[in-house]
Amino acid sequence: MRKLRDRATASLCCCVTIRAFSPDTCDDETAARVGCYSISDERTETVTVNPEQSEQRSTDFSSLLQSLNGRLLFAIIASAFGSAFQHGYNTGVVNAPQTLIETWIGNVLSDRNDGKAADKSQVTLIWAVAVAIFCFGGMIGGLCTGVVADKFGRKGGLLVSNALVVVSAALQGVSKMYSSYELIIIGRFIIGINSGLNAGLTPMYLAEISPMNLRGSVGTVYQLVVTISILISQILGLDYILGTTERWPILLALIIIPGIFMFITLPFCPESPKYTLINKKKDIEAERGLQWLRGTIEVHDEMDEMRAENEAMKVIPRVTLREMLSNPMLKTPLGISVMIMLCQQLSGINAVMFFSTKIFNMAGMTDDGAKYATLGMGTLNVIMTLISLFLVELTGRKTLLMIGFSSMFVITVMLTISLMFVVGNTIVSYLAIVLVMAFVIAFAVGPGSIPWFLVAELFNSSARPLATSIAVGVNWTANFVVGLGFLPLQGLLGSNVFLIFVVLLALFVLYVYKKVPETKNKTLEEIQMLFRQESYK
Repeated sequence: MRKLRDRATASLCCCVTIRAFSPDTCDDETAARVGCYSISDERTETVTVNPEQSEQRSTDFSSLLQSLNGRLLFAIIASAFGSAFQHGYNTGVVNAPQTLIETWIGNVLSDRNDGKAADKSQVTLIWAVAVAIFCFGGMIGGLCTGVVADKFGRKGGLLVSNALVVVSAALQGVSKMYSSYELIIIGRFIIGINSGLNAGLTPMYLAEISPMNLRGSVGTVYQLVVTISILISQILGLDYILGTTERWPILLALIIIPGIFMFITLPFCPESPKYTLINKKKDIEAERGLQWLRGTIEVHDEMDEMRAENEAMKVIPRVTLREMLSNPMLKTPLGISVMIMLCQQLSGINAVMFFSTKIFNMAGMTDDGAKYATLGMGTLNVIMTLISLFLVELTGRKTLLMIGFSSMFVITVMLTISLMFVVGNTIVSYLAIVLVMAFVIAFAVGPGSIPWFLVAELFNSSARPLATSIAVGVNWTANFVVGLGFLPLQGLLGSNVFLIFVVLLALFVLYVYKKVPETKNKTLEEIQMLFRQESYK
């Protein structure tokens, strides 16, 4: 049910939770719990919305391009590049210089012990902590997203979080100078907190500044920048660029560049108009921000929708963690958000990336050849994520998730079988390479990008920060657990470790098919009405 305005009067029944109630069927107890209310005077207007209306909205390229203007594009780049870059770059930057840094850690330990050779297991443990601490920081940052988003705003939160980049870059940049591997560990922990905050704040900001018909494409930009930054870290880490004994501290400290970029560009962009109106209660400033983003003064329809949401939230209590976990109408979309995050991290993408170098070597590639093949995979990931940016508005979120997870399931089955016969068989080894590439394509099509912005589409402004905190925190936690648990499992099961992902992917396909709603071109009210269907109860 969509709200239609009459400038002389208003008739509104709104619910901050997922279920919609009418004034006639909303008793006092229900109204107190979920926030139903009606405002009316002498005239009221009742309108029925066709359920297929959202599907009839134009999604052709011309309409998409008309909604994108220079200022909106500037805001997207300013927020996404400076934030998502940290997420991707710091995920991939430690791979190339691993041997160099481990050798340096060994030398530091030896110097501290009067020249006694460092124990290899101790060096390995220190390096493992330095790598894993990034995800641990991401967990903390993700769980703090809601608090930061409410206190500082979406844009303001990104700028506050960006201050952590400066600290982290300084610590990691001088670590070799001061012969302190502890500075790397602390620096990666700090940048992990920054990346966790960014993973929640940026998709939230992008969702709230983008027009409805660009919401999915704009949301995909975050993952696009993540893939680009991972590729950049791989290229810069080559041994003839920055992957050298003398230059690896520069490689770690380069995160300061996108940090400076954000400090320079993001202040010129407005805060999320929804946050300005609903949280700060500044109607005129919110309208000015929306006009800046749309490049026109004709923003009455969007402003009226936000004002209706603002009025609804005045008569309802603040959404708490207890309410989020106990109220069925909030619990359902939260469960979907959390599960989609788990689907992304437990899909096997990290396992495939880990095995890729080994598979390349089995095919007869040299170590240098395997490095360039890995760069090719990264390039392919970027290209397919870029393509998905357009596909997500043409085909829909659920469709791309189904295509992605279903394809990954089939590919993983074939990859598991091929790895059983790959040793000494050149043809099968090349087939395995093709399957690895296909897996990356399937992941990039939807599962890689959609989870980051889907949570913002399922909740209104009141519940969105808390829901984002929970979902992003779960994502980083799953990432941390996979990072710790994969190597022991791989050592125990060998290539049969992919059988675990075959089972998981089959379950994920069923879950997406049964539970995940299609949100393409739907307003918040239309999305909420989907959860009234029996299949979501």
